[in-house]
Amino acid sequence: MRIDIITVVPGLLEGPFAHSILKRAEDKGLAKVRVHNLREYSTGKQKQVDDYAFGGGAGMVMMIEPIARCIEALKSERAYDEVIYLTPDGETFDQSMANELSLKGNLIMLCGHYKGVDERVRQRFITREISIGDFVLSGGELAAAVLTDAIIRLIPGVLNDETSALTDSFQDGLLAPPVYTRPAEYDGMEVPEILLSGHQAKIDDWRFEQSVRRTKERRPDLMDGKDL
Repeated sequence: MRIDIITVVPGLLEGPFAHSILKRAEDKGLAKVRVHNLREYSTGKQKQVDDYAFGGGAGMVMMIEPIARCIEALKSERAYDEVIYLTPDGETFDQSMANELSLKGNLIMLCGHYKGVDERVRQRFITREISIGDFVLSGGELAAAVLTDAIIRLIPGVLNDETSALTDSFQDGLLAPPVYTRPAEYDGMEVPEILLSGHQAKIDDWRFEQSVRRTKERRPDLMDGKDL
């Protein structure tokens, strides 16, 4: 997989991709993430990428021309499955969407900024608009990092234990159950006896029951329509 991220603030994305699982994915040759400074595609002397909105109002708008040049340059080098725009009014990102996108080959992510992009960018170039929640960030860079992390960790071979991602919260529509490790007793608090029994079928049943209980308590909305 290759993910190309278009941004006006590339420095915000230097850290997330240089460490941990994302770096491991690149070192293994399983994924590439490339960050593109949109200002490099501006022809103006000041490298301008935004301008005042027609009709007035507060805030600046990202111009179509630099974005078009960048996307067209990338598309001239390879085919892309999706061109994603990170925006508060996009469809809400969730685990099923991460699963779907992890099966793609190449993605472009455009980070919004200011008051957003010229609407013609969305009409001509964008194939999918995604939000990571009902709130507003200063730009789409952090959202792009969230999507990238959630997607790449699902690629086979990225995690040391490939079954780990399959037991994450939301994979089966439920929250993950409680987990424990050594020591078995700490300050009077003991690990549930069932987890020390070695009886895998009973352990699996316990974990499922705990997942259902935790989901009912913390995210009852996830239980709607579920036949358990």
